[in-house]
Amino acid sequence: MAFPPAIEKPGRRSDKNQGLAPALRLLVFAAIVLLPLVSVLPWPAVPGALQGLGQGLAWAGEPPAEPMLRIETGMHTARIVRIAIDRQNRFLVTASDDKTLRVWDLATGEALSVIRPPIGPGYEGMLFAAAMSPDGSAIACGGWTQFNGGGTDISPDGYTIYLFERASGRMIHLIGGMPNIINHLAFSPDGRFLAAAFGDGSVRVWSARDYSQAGKDGNYGADCYCVAFDGRNRLVTTSYDGFLRLYASVDEAKDGELELVAKQKAPGGSQPFSAVFSPDNEKIAVCFNDGARVNVLSAKDLSPLYEPDTTGLDGGNLACIAFSVDGRSLYAGGRCSSGSSYPIRRWSEAGRGPYTDLPASNNTIMHILPLNGGGVVFGASDPAFGVINAAGEKTLYKSPGIADFRDNGQGFRISGDASRVRYAYEEDGGAPAIFSLETRRIDVGGEDGSLYLPLTEASGIEVGDWFNSLNPTLNGRGLRLKQYETSRRLAVAPDAQSLLLGTDWYLRRFDRRGEQAWEVPTPAPAWAVNISRDGGLAVAAFSGGTIRWYDYASGKEILAFFPAADKKRWVLWSPSGYYDCSPGGEDLIGWHVNNGGDRAADFFAASRFRNTFYRPDVIAKVLQTRDEAEALRLADAESGRKVQQADVSRMLPPVVAIIYPAEGDPVSQKDLTLRFLVRSPSGEPVTAVRAFVDGRPAAQARGVAVAPAPAGGDGELRELAVSIPERDCEISVLAENRFSAGDPAVTRVRWAGKAPEPQFAAKPALYVLAVGVSEYADSSLRLKYPAKDARDFAAAFTAQKGLLYRDVVVKVLTDQEATKDDVLDGLEWLQQQTTSRDVAVLFIAGHGVDDPSGIYYFLPQNADLARLKRTGLPFSDIKNTVAAIAGKVLCFVDTCHSGDVMGARRGVADINAVVNELSSAENGVVVFASSTGRQYSMESDNWGNGAFTKAVVEGLNGGAAYQGERITINMMDLFISERVKALTGGKQTPTTTKPATVPDFPVAMKR
Repeated sequence: MAFPPAIEKPGRRSDKNQGLAPALRLLVFAAIVLLPLVSVLPWPAVPGALQGLGQGLAWAGEPPAEPMLRIETGMHTARIVRIAIDRQNRFLVTASDDKTLRVWDLATGEALSVIRPPIGPGYEGMLFAAAMSPDGSAIACGGWTQFNGGGTDISPDGYTIYLFERASGRMIHLIGGMPNIINHLAFSPDGRFLAAAFGDGSVRVWSARDYSQAGKDGNYGADCYCVAFDGRNRLVTTSYDGFLRLYASVDEAKDGELELVAKQKAPGGSQPFSAVFSPDNEKIAVCFNDGARVNVLSAKDLSPLYEPDTTGLDGGNLACIAFSVDGRSLYAGGRCSSGSSYPIRRWSEAGRGPYTDLPASNNTIMHILPLNGGGVVFGASDPAFGVINAAGEKTLYKSPGIADFRDNGQGFRISGDASRVRYAYEEDGGAPAIFSLETRRIDVGGEDGSLYLPLTEASGIEVGDWFNSLNPTLNGRGLRLKQYETSRRLAVAPDAQSLLLGTDWYLRRFDRRGEQAWEVPTPAPAWAVNISRDGGLAVAAFSGGTIRWYDYASGKEILAFFPAADKKRWVLWSPSGYYDCSPGGEDLIGWHVNNGGDRAADFFAASRFRNTFYRPDVIAKVLQTRDEAEALRLADAESGRKVQQADVSRMLPPVVAIIYPAEGDPVSQKDLTLRFLVRSPSGEPVTAVRAFVDGRPAAQARGVAVAPAPAGGDGELRELAVSIPERDCEISVLAENRFSAGDPAVTRVRWAGKAPEPQFAAKPALYVLAVGVSEYADSSLRLKYPAKDARDFAAAFTAQKGLLYRDVVVKVLTDQEATKDDVLDGLEWLQQQTTSRDVAVLFIAGHGVDDPSGIYYFLPQNADLARLKRTGLPFSDIKNTVAAIAGKVLCFVDTCHSGDVMGARRGVADINAVVNELSSAENGVVVFASSTGRQYSMESDNWGNGAFTKAVVEGLNGGAAYQGERITINMMDLFISERVKALTGGKQTPTTTKPATVPDFPVAMKR
């Protein structure tokens, strides 16, 4: 077995092991690095695998069929190991330890798709290698990939290279029976060959036409980490046996053996890692895992030519390297840092000339590739990726989506009952925050003096060498860990009778004699641990961005919490997947479902199962009962719910894959026929298929025609006729069954037809329905400002007439004009008036209430709480209306629970579920909500409005015009958030939730 090079971020703390023999240090680093993954399920006892250097874990031929809960942020959650691009630089592929491939638009950094190979627990599915065919049609990947679908050329004990169609994500081929971990993959520049470097010390090459083997060489003394082609299909490889190997063109391979031209040790180090040919095929540059040197060698015989200047790069390595496309510059990066930045060094004159260090990322640079226009694209282990142009400027950077809990444990504090936890979003304690399980609120920058740090010492308990150490001790005696397992954090129980050790692989409880009570596999290294004052709960923060609660007596996991890096969204869930979340937070987790070893896996966001698994009431009881089953029983009994069988496999929604048009296809006709595959993983019949353009229902969508199904079991081929606008747009298709709608399949098309004449390019019309109720028929419900808020809101949009909109038509319903019938009539009016070219806006202010079964009602003026079903306006009526509107839809919600009216503060209703459902892809509504969770919506005589409405009106009147005159959704979001925070002293947190299928668009012009 072999591992990629050590890339743990060297730090200002002792987060890496020093002074070990090179071979042992490699294993230790590998163990440290390979395990910090965001896998929501626990790891098995994988450390024993490190003891065998020839074979990894042995798996059966098929991956597990059970759904696996995973985190999904829209970005990788573990290091990006390799990247790949097509010849035209249209697409970027990133491969990660988090077991996903992600495809990006290289020009914009926009996410295009996620490709999911089969995975299993532990290492299985981690990707160390990726390559894209020069034409961008195919993607190859591999790593710790042992699952396969059976077949004549596949050994059940071997490793597998997966090949996917880039446009659809379908698995189109697999190469099985490989001897070891796949460390590197490369297509030849002409696209005719695919080569792989393996962890057993071998290299193989296949024809890309039929993937028959074209050549191999297994005569290596150690792991092979790189294989690179030149323009004549020659190969150069690196190995930790210290040698570079140069091969003749693959076309000259005889009897399946590559022809070795030269074999030389490079002078720069004993562990050559990356090597590349110069564009003129005359030189080879090589860099090393064991030092910060670079050699440039002759591509004829590997003889040394020169060595670029690596002054000032001591203490790290340069493990990735690239020539510029024109050959004039040489780039290298790796584990060398400068302060908090990890630069890429660029030399002029192909490495002979002076250098410039270009700031790139905040962690190890893992891979560099040259771009056609000059400059490079890089992947890093933050995880992050970016583009540096020919001038040395960073023009694109995609940052991590997870919090960084590395602060030596000093900022991780909990309350006595462990219901509140203080953590930090940034390394070394930057951007601290407090999360409360009771209020379900994140308070960024908040402080609470009652929270306490973990105890690290007590009478009779002296723990030594527990911080980043392989050999922790208790009262002078060693605590037993696995070989190469590193202790990270310590917490001593308040009664001084036991201690909790957080390591790279486990949480371990020991008694005061050093006897282990239990061990629990962890999802990633533990950066912090703590124990509640009563000794009943353990809390741990992990490198993958999760914080988890455990029963301290048994080690059983109880709850998990993931705060997104944006400091707004979060999700909280139990081991079976019951969850609560912020607006926009429910898609941060979802279910990975394997489809066998020979097909791409599916992923279903948690929102697809909202009706079953969105259970804030269950989550509220889990920590109290410390038993998920009991919490579910009690919550069901209180709400009157019928006990449900929560079998994800039986509820899976349909899956859609768009065949035509492909991503980026030019179109010149408004009437377009979509071709797509529909598949039903659960076996449930597909009940509906819907198309959307820029997130809204497609105009003139005409019925679905069933075409003959293709071979391969990829689904039923269907067609759908839609009308699109005469501009670039995004088309999405989703299918439904009786349980739910599936995630949309998305393709972006480029308008190549004649542009409409300016005089015929009419501005949209705007239709506004503003509802505000202050004077309720029930005097106990009366409020002060909602009616005025509605009038002021409508006035702000009316002022947009002639600016962004050709016309603005408003209907304002306040107090006695806002009965249930009036509001229903208003909703019908809004739906009837708005065409596909227009914009509809709904504003509702007043009270909202959840009934005992969790159904949300807006309270119109004549609402009677004793007759809620008859007099309240159910959320479903609002949802069904806005979902059916043809044009773009904005919804501004300022409502609350009627039973908690307190002075000038409106009552509190938890509307997170409402916001999330409205903004789901199948409804496609952009939602601005006045507050989150159970917060109050504040109003004041000083403002003459609610804080939310005041901020909205100020934003529409120009406050949100950060750049130029146009005010977009994202600008409004930023302005409202900051303004309400300032008005309320941080007591109210408005939220904006926009479906992923709806692009940012202007909503107003600065006046």
